[in-house]
Amino acid sequence: MNESQGQDQLSDKVLRKLGQLEQEIGKAVIGQRQVIRDTTIALLAGGHVLVEGVPGLGKTLLVRSLAAAVGGVFNRVQFTPDLMPSDISGHIMFDRKTDSFRVRKGPVFCNFLLADEINRAPAKTQSALLEVMQEQQVTIEGQTYELQLPFLALATQNPIEQEGTYPLPQAQLDRFLLKVYIDYPSVDEELQMVQQITAGSVADKLDVSSIQEVLKPEEILSLQRYTSKLEVDEQIVTYAVNIVRATRDWSGIDTGSGPRGSIALLRAGRANAVLSGRRFVTPDDIKAVAQAVLRHRIKLSADLEIEGYQPDDVLKDILSNVQAPRV
Repeated sequence: MNESQGQDQLSDKVLRKLGQLEQEIGKAVIGQRQVIRDTTIALLAGGHVLVEGVPGLGKTLLVRSLAAAVGGVFNRVQFTPDLMPSDISGHIMFDRKTDSFRVRKGPVFCNFLLADEINRAPAKTQSALLEVMQEQQVTIEGQTYELQLPFLALATQNPIEQEGTYPLPQAQLDRFLLKVYIDYPSVDEELQMVQQITAGSVADKLDVSSIQEVLKPEEILSLQRYTSKLEVDEQIVTYAVNIVRATRDWSGIDTGSGPRGSIALLRAGRANAVLSGRRFVTPDDIKAVAQAVLRHRIKLSADLEIEGYQPDDVLKDILSNVQAPRV
């Protein structure tokens, strides 16, 4: 048995567990199926997620549930205007017991990090987190420390309250693989949510006790390697590039996506194919992830924004007009 055959067999075994991952998260996170799917896509693609939604829609519960289903370490940081970069990455401190200096590692040393209301912290602190996301390492006083993999950062923004916030520049937004909208639940979902949370629960505690661990962190790493090697036809690559290039010349878009958008489309498309149980990427995989991948990488013209258009509206037109290959 060669190495590739062994890897395929390992992947088949783990892929059966992958099908249960979204189901387990759904036990605690009622509804929000698209948000759960997008978060799982980011996990498989080794990317990070920017979530936009009003408070109280389950963002913390989502990440905590994912950590419980994967058996990973979860940390949460509430971003505030006085949050310093060292509060995230860690710092050197003097230990009186040993009479020496030692490193106190920050909350980024985990598998799943929730950066709550990232736009409330100043740019210097935002950059510290984004550097960790990109490099997957932290430098403290000249010493480099590797993060524990897999590492997924889920940063949230409140679209309503803008006073006292520091919006992420376009170059920093580009570092997120996906931008996801989390909306209000339907009537049935909200009824189920209220009944489930209030039944025998004291105070406002997030309960993930019903979630079973279906995957281990090392199996996620195996899945990420498998996803990155998934077969992609050259026509699919061209299709992804054509979509991104269309955003640069499209009427109503002031700033289109850079090449990182094309790369992200393929990475997320591969992950969507894996979750769909396929060993190859189709044009539908690219279409399925295109809005989440590109909505934060384009900037609409002032005229369209005044008229109430959203990036998704323009992206739908682009996807309708860019010809998909027949593969």
